[in-house]
Amino acid sequence: MTATLRRRPLARTAYAQDMALLNTNAKRIAVGTLLLATMALPFAAADDILLILTLGMIAAVGAIGLNLVTGYAGQISLGHAFFIGLGAYTGAILGGNPDGAVAGYGLPMWVWLPAAGVIAAIAGLLVGPVAVRLRGLYLAIVTLGLVFIGDHIFRNARDLTGGAGVGRRGPSLELFGIDFGTSGVWLGMELSRNQKQFFLALVFLIIFAVIGRNIARSGVGRAFSAIRDRDVAAAVIGVDLTKYKVMAFAMSSFFAGVTGALYYAVIGVFEPAAFGLLLSIQYLAMILIGGVATISGAIMGAIFITALPRIAAEIAHIMPGITESAQGGGLLTVFQLEQILYGALIIIFLVFEPRGLFGIWMRIRNYWKGWPFSY
Repeated sequence: MTATLRRRPLARTAYAQDMALLNTNAKRIAVGTLLLATMALPFAAADDILLILTLGMIAAVGAIGLNLVTGYAGQISLGHAFFIGLGAYTGAILGGNPDGAVAGYGLPMWVWLPAAGVIAAIAGLLVGPVAVRLRGLYLAIVTLGLVFIGDHIFRNARDLTGGAGVGRRGPSLELFGIDFGTSGVWLGMELSRNQKQFFLALVFLIIFAVIGRNIARSGVGRAFSAIRDRDVAAAVIGVDLTKYKVMAFAMSSFFAGVTGALYYAVIGVFEPAAFGLLLSIQYLAMILIGGVATISGAIMGAIFITALPRIAAEIAHIMPGITESAQGGGLLTVFQLEQILYGALIIIFLVFEPRGLFGIWMRIRNYWKGWPFSY
């Protein structure tokens, strides 16, 4: 047996080996290399690029959450913006300035950040039972209604949100005595504000990516997949539809709440208009372009969509007829070009590469694994 294993080093003799997160040497080396390269990136990239990557990694946490309910459990949700907004305002209220013009309690980050996820998860628990009775387009319309309900509440609860056109500041980013909102010495190194926030976002992304991957490969994840593929058949084999659909919405909402609180703490100032239908569409674009039902795809899609405004601005520099002014004056504004790119990319990926950026990566990987053979 030992001699056989020596000749076949990838042979697995236990379920634990097959189910491990990094079950091959190639995966362990690739992940380690990627992590080292990512940790070195803040010392080589400009501050504006670091901010885009930081926001992209935070948005990836919300994209992973949406992938759990839509990609893995098959429950189409257009209400992700509502849960993100709920988390953002929960974090801002609990961690906000007690002496400010709007409500704030000045609680530390280790309180307001998980609380933002919990409040959003409670809202998800209330929506979950509706998903048991509805599916497909009907469920999408119901979750879309959450966005408009949230927009009304966020605009009119001025004592909490500051109101439309005014907004409020996010909570301070200070954890375990480290102020991530200012430059300073950390771990013996002089780091800028953007560098410190990059590392903070990286840590949170790793934590939630591992949580999301463990959910997907657990019994809960397999129940989600059974419901997605055919809920009637899943019920026949003993999957409790009510339980798992509610769990999917609660987990997704928790991820969204944490994303909202952390994202807008980095942004600094936000208002109710930020949590409209466009934000839900952006998160759907993240998982469609990145790859449905994949954790890696959600991360790739989130970073790509977050960088899209910068990509649109770079296109505007080299293409005539596109102006960066919101007042127009050209054939298109950068904002209009950005919306066109959203739609075009979703159509292109759905038609030509349904597995998204993750599918492209899989093609490249499989090609080199079999090279120089074509089979």
